[in-house]
Amino acid sequence: MSLFLSNRPEFVHRVRQRAGAALVAAILGTLAGCGGRPLLAPAPPPLDIPPSVQTPPPAAVDAEIRTTPRGRWVRGEWSDLPGWDADQTLMAWPALQRSCDKAITAANGGNTSGRGLAAARLGTRTGSFRPHRLASPGDAVSRGVRRLGPGPNEAQVRQLLQSRLQPWRVESAEGKPEGLLTGYFEPLLEASRVRTERHTVPVYGLPADHGLRKPWFTRGEIETQPAAQAALKGREIAWLADPMDLLLVQIQGSGRLTFTEPGGMRRMVRLAFAGHNDQPYQSVGRWLVEQGAFTLEQASWPAIRQWARQNPQRVKEMLAVNTRYVFFREEPLADPAIGAVGAQGVPLTPGRSIAVDKDSIPYGTPVWLASTEPQVWSQNAPPARPLQRLVLAQDTGSAILGAVRADYFWGWGDGVEERAGRTKQPLKLWVLWPK
Repeated sequence: MSLFLSNRPEFVHRVRQRAGAALVAAILGTLAGCGGRPLLAPAPPPLDIPPSVQTPPPAAVDAEIRTTPRGRWVRGEWSDLPGWDADQTLMAWPALQRSCDKAITAANGGNTSGRGLAAARLGTRTGSFRPHRLASPGDAVSRGVRRLGPGPNEAQVRQLLQSRLQPWRVESAEGKPEGLLTGYFEPLLEASRVRTERHTVPVYGLPADHGLRKPWFTRGEIETQPAAQAALKGREIAWLADPMDLLLVQIQGSGRLTFTEPGGMRRMVRLAFAGHNDQPYQSVGRWLVEQGAFTLEQASWPAIRQWARQNPQRVKEMLAVNTRYVFFREEPLADPAIGAVGAQGVPLTPGRSIAVDKDSIPYGTPVWLASTEPQVWSQNAPPARPLQRLVLAQDTGSAILGAVRADYFWGWGDGVEERAGRTKQPLKLWVLWPK
């Protein structure tokens, strides 16, 4: 997913430097890979927006509109938010606390990468203004968050949000409120410290001459060139059993490895992005579509996995299509319940953190997300279930571009790979901005 630069926390260089919009970049090839610029793609066809995320009535002529570099915000009401009354907003409280704490730290001279809402410059029809911070020592929202502390109830969270925040519908510059939701996650992979009969796929740290040669060897050359192999000798961090697992973690930009240490003890570590070979990203999913493996509508990470299982003799050929190669480093995982750090500089919360275009929605902003659950593609698929909830804008990516655009963090563990890999959903967003 997009490995996303200066002035941003390092996670921008590990989780978000994936191959574009979560796995959709790997699947469709319309987006950038591991820090590269997104590839230009034709405009997508109009989305078939289900009733759960239908466009609200057009704003009145005199409705207040605020412009952003990517689009505009149109003032709305809490009653406009599909599914607002059904969400357990309390589940987003830890994510909201982290964003507020980060912004307060920044306001007090801390890491300015977590500037929160102060990072955006918005305009009205009569001029521009710089909005106040979502969280600063004297701000009413942060005072309310701190007063409630770590253990509020659902009614208290809702009362705080609705009394202190104003919903604004996010639209493109052309006034279109529909966009695209994709998904990403932290892979959890079984690994070995040494090469075994089963674990034959190396996970490399930075090569010895990284930085001296740009671009470095391509993915295919790393497999065949003696000079590349010599530079990587002794740089193996771990060994995986499946080359598709390596591709997956390289696309995501980070992951978790589980080892069985000598003596039988199980240990989990984080695999963090360290660099790449400065070669262009090429989508294996797009290549498979061109090969006739499946249609663009059927493209998903599970479909790519299935093709690889059915065509083991062509896996190396497919992998070589993507010349980009990502290198890693191992980091301790003190608390497995805590997600990797996003671009705002705070740990991501599964199901409650999203990546956004920061020129549309500033880091730390509470956002109402209205979309649908991903499902297996079928011509006669049943209506998708609504995915409507309070989330926090805590991450970004070079492929996450546009006003109504988000990448949904699914977390880690069983089932998330498939859900993230199938997430290509219609989307509507409302920012919840201080009054």
